[in-house]
Amino acid sequence: MPVVAIATCREFPDLDAEDQLLIPALSELGIDAVPAVWTDETIDWSAFDLVLIRETWDYAERREEFLAWARAVSEVSDLANRLDLLEWNTDKRYLAELAAASVPVVTTQFLAPGDDEEQWRPALASDEVVVKPAVSCGSRDTQRYSTAEDVDAIVVHVRRLLDDGRHVMVQPYLAAVDTAGETALVYLDGVFSHSIRKGQMLVRGSEGDKVNGLFVQEQIDPREPSVDELQVAERVMAAIPSPPPLYARVDLIPDADGAPTLLELELTEPSLFLSFNPLAPGRLAAAIAARIPA
Repeated sequence: MPVVAIATCREFPDLDAEDQLLIPALSELGIDAVPAVWTDETIDWSAFDLVLIRETWDYAERREEFLAWARAVSEVSDLANRLDLLEWNTDKRYLAELAAASVPVVTTQFLAPGDDEEQWRPALASDEVVVKPAVSCGSRDTQRYSTAEDVDAIVVHVRRLLDDGRHVMVQPYLAAVDTAGETALVYLDGVFSHSIRKGQMLVRGSEGDKVNGLFVQEQIDPREPSVDELQVAERVMAAIPSPPPLYARVDLIPDADGAPTLLELELTEPSLFLSFNPLAPGRLAAAIAARIPA
């Protein structure tokens, strides 16, 4: 029987409820699946037919270690998503590449360690902005600010991240998210599967409470994407180097004119919200089974 490792972190050694749905779905296809903490040095990754990255939500503070682990795993087992996508997607500067490819992306200014204040002050032109590190996960170190009232706090936040040697993103806060929320479209093996609505998460001046210190709790509801959202998501997916990733999540929010705009393309460890579509666990299991060598 083929065996798949579902890579996770120490905070979720048995996976969360969403990813646990995948284990019986794989079992029905004759595949054994076991959670495996990616930082556990006792694990022999070569023993698995495929290593599926799912809940490695602690990678942002140790990206180089995570990528070194992924490289080592890819030498002894199949890795999903594949290594080149992980290297690209774990730094959100990939958004600049997608924007250059004419994908509608939330306007983003990237700041590098060593940039002085005069270089990044123009990024504060909007009434409200979001500041976050380019390597981040679960809204950690991410805050929403008023540029009229919170300038000192913005400067402190940006300087702290830059002084830590981290690249920083400054984006306008698109207020339509307060009412419309985000639409997250899930693709499995390059094919649209299902979508959900994520409610507004960022409260001005607060990072919010984190689950196990890793991510902000979200309000999730089922949602059918609009035609415009599907068209933008397909453009995003078309910009990913072939072959298609095993899984992808395209997060869209409305811009000032209501047009769908890419906030993030998640290819590394996104929640896939498998419980929001009864067919989703089976679809993902089938996509995994197709990648296991006969």
